[in-house]
Amino acid sequence: MSIFLMISLVGCCAIIISSATFAVGMKKMRKLDDMPVGERVDCPLISIVVPACNEEKNIERSLLSLFAQEYQKVEIIVVNDRSTDRTSQVLDAVKKRFPGLIVHDVKKLPAGWMGKSHALSAGALLARGEYLLFTDADVVMEKTTVARSVAYMERNQLDHLTLIFKNMTHGWLLNSLILDSAIGLMVVFKPWLAKKKGTHWFVGIGAFNMIRRRVYSSIGGHEAIKMHPVDDMMLGRAVKDNGFAQDCLLAYDFVVVPWYDSVSEMIKGLEKNMFAVLHYRIALVPVALLAIIIPSIWPLWGVSFGSGYVRSICLATIAIRLATFYQGLVRQGLPGCYLPGCLLTPYISCYIIVKSALVTLINRGITWRGQHYALSELRKTTPFIF
Repeated sequence: MSIFLMISLVGCCAIIISSATFAVGMKKMRKLDDMPVGERVDCPLISIVVPACNEEKNIERSLLSLFAQEYQKVEIIVVNDRSTDRTSQVLDAVKKRFPGLIVHDVKKLPAGWMGKSHALSAGALLARGEYLLFTDADVVMEKTTVARSVAYMERNQLDHLTLIFKNMTHGWLLNSLILDSAIGLMVVFKPWLAKKKGTHWFVGIGAFNMIRRRVYSSIGGHEAIKMHPVDDMMLGRAVKDNGFAQDCLLAYDFVVVPWYDSVSEMIKGLEKNMFAVLHYRIALVPVALLAIIIPSIWPLWGVSFGSGYVRSICLATIAIRLATFYQGLVRQGLPGCYLPGCLLTPYISCYIIVKSALVTLINRGITWRGQHYALSELRKTTPFIF
């Protein structure tokens, strides 16, 4: 057997397994749509914590969607984390319309903290709710999102609930890159398994992390993950590691996020995260690259330059990958003309991994929100991978 045939077979098997995992897993996931909104007299107070750093463009729309929630008891806390744009003025204008808005200004970041984790922790300290909902300043929620989520948590006695959102960015390549990344994350982390107790599967999504306050306190809050750049997933891991119940629902019609404005912005945004996922281990970079190249890049080259069994297997691999990507397009409500994008996105993903590792190593750490974090300190954090 030739090396090219062996590579082609490995890539085809990998695509079959990952595509089947994605298809079966998505069918297992419940939808927030299925949870009816019931009237309650004793509904618990929900504290919504929104960290904001230079969010003048998005935060007003986001806050208006939160104030429009059809839930009786909600308090909204915005932590203005050292913004240098017009975020403060926008918040002042919103507060005039909604005097109940709580705004906390962070002028200086304490040593040993990452900015977002500190902002979320500061907001949690001000919160009075039985539940804490951590979200982002660019998230727009449908008016029944909170009510449905609380009802689901209470009915199923959950400690932590996170929702998978709908992306609303523009551009075929950017949407293709986001969707391809999302499918990959779904296959790796299997959010449909997070509800199983006694397993290592966990989930956390920055757009919507709702957690019981007592649980948040018992796991040490964000202070326990204060130096981890992937704070949302690490919060979910802390919940699961401590034996609490969590779940993840599909909420495309309820949580909408303009994740990035351009491909270059996404590359820059993930620069701080990708090497962190590998826990800053340079030896894992080739492994991550091969996991993308063999099933997603090699097949197109095999079809172009291979022959016989190599070409046939590579064609089958491409067909399966396209079918899985199309399934994702349908779920996100994106046009089928974006389909060819999945043939280009693996190259960008490889570039992001390599760039993230090189920039972090060269700079001996990462820079986020104007603050530099030393690599030696980052490596002391809990590994992201199981």
